[in-house]
Amino acid sequence: MHTLVLGGIRSGKTALAERLAGDTHNSVVYLATATAGDDEMRLRIQRHKQQRPAQWGVEEESLALAPVLARHALAQSPPCLLVDCMSLWVSNLLHAGEKTFAYEREAFLNEASRYPGELVIVSNEVGLGTIGMDPLTRRFADELGWLNQSLAKVSDKVVMSVAGLPMVLKP
Repeated sequence: MHTLVLGGIRSGKTALAERLAGDTHNSVVYLATATAGDDEMRLRIQRHKQQRPAQWGVEEESLALAPVLARHALAQSPPCLLVDCMSLWVSNLLHAGEKTFAYEREAFLNEASRYPGELVIVSNEVGLGTIGMDPLTRRFADELGWLNQSLAKVSDKVVMSVAGLPMVLKP
């Protein structure tokens, strides 16, 4: 089962995704895309680490997600991979350049669509907000929106978290 969990900022999407991953009763590997570029982000990352169950595995990768999925897919019993989050990943890719962006996006979508285990992916829903004032912000919203649509197509389930409440969009 592949599940996409969408939501706005502080909507409870990560907590929902963690609950869904924990409910699979498989081993869980948390694939974190964030980088600690400043003190505030370091605190956010630390808070997330403290909230996760200690027995969960953790991998940190800010760009090349496909090889991580491919490696775990080879396991005798592939773990539930919880990928958090697409928003930070798209931001990282946009700063890495066009060639890297195009390659990594395509590679990730390919690996995600064929991952044999449970997969829970977290992403911000950007379609409900305002239009950005600058070209990079507009590009980010466009790219993340298109990625979310692609992920929704290959996901068995899509859930949106609103005020901590799950709204099932695709059963």
